[in-house]
Parts: sequence; C-alpha cells; structure tokens
Amino acid sequence: MALKTDRIHIDSQIDYFMNETAERGGIVSVSTVGSGSAMDQASQLATYKAVASGVKPLGVLMCDVVDNDLLRQHENWHKEEVQIGGKVTIWSKCTVVTNRIVGTPTAGSLAYVGPSGLISGTVYQTDHTGGASTPIGRFLSTKDEEGFAKVAVNLP
Repeated sequence: MALKTDRIHIDSQIDYFMNETAERGGIVSVSTVGSGSAMDQASQLATYKAVASGVKPLGVLMCDVVDNDLLRQHENWHKEEVQIGGKVTIWSKCTVVTNRIVGTPTAGSLAYVGPSGLISGTVYQTDHTGGASTPIGRFLSTKDEEGFAKVAVNLP
C-alpha cells in the first residue's frame, strides 16, 4: 500500500495510459504524447521514469496498475486496480499521504521528482537547460515510523 486514505483532491486527469505495472502513490511522468486532443490514443503514455533527470511530471498515480490473467479472475474495481495498458487516474493538484518517498524530507521543504517516480526532498532532476528543476509541491510532514509522509502536490 503506497497511499493512505487521508487525501485532498483538487484536480485530476484521465488522459494517459500506462503500459507497465505500478504501485499507486508515486509521481508519473510523460512517456509519449499524442497529437491534438489525443484523448483515446494509445500514444498518450505515462510512466515511472527510472532516471529523474529531464522528466515532465504529470502528478500522483492514484491506482495500481496490475498484470492479471483476466481468463482466471476479473478486475477488482474496489481495490482501484487498472489492467496494464489501461487508462490511469492522475491527480495533479492534491494532498496525499504516501510512502513512495526517497530520503528523509522535513516538513515545509520542497518536493521534487526522484528516481522511479519516488518523491524526494532533494533535486534529482534538471530542466532542459541544465538548471535546477521546478518543485512539484511541498512536504507537509516528516516520515512516520512506517515511512509515510504527507505531501501537497501542485502541478500546472
């Protein structure tokens, strides 16, 4: 479990597909983008980038992406699961409590995208000019004994 139930939702999007298994609670980034509105084009892909340098963050992944054998079991919609290759829910303006955090952030510090979609209190990425990256939000707490922290995400 990467998200706790203490959440505030302001803005979300359902424009992107995800072609890999993933656990909710991390920051997904743009993998490929379609042209025009591209609402149902499979070219609208989100991913957890392994290297955080130069990524374009979309927001917090709010569902688990699983690779189930649908001939043996059906999707469990009550667990917020999406079959691999399906559309995912991404919150771009929100407050969540997640354990997908790298390092030891402090309350009030800026949050950045870390490796593999983790949220970091230190800069892991650079923008296209080589300068410091733009923060994705702010930590509202430190990590608890289970590794969870409250993060306010505010992406355009």
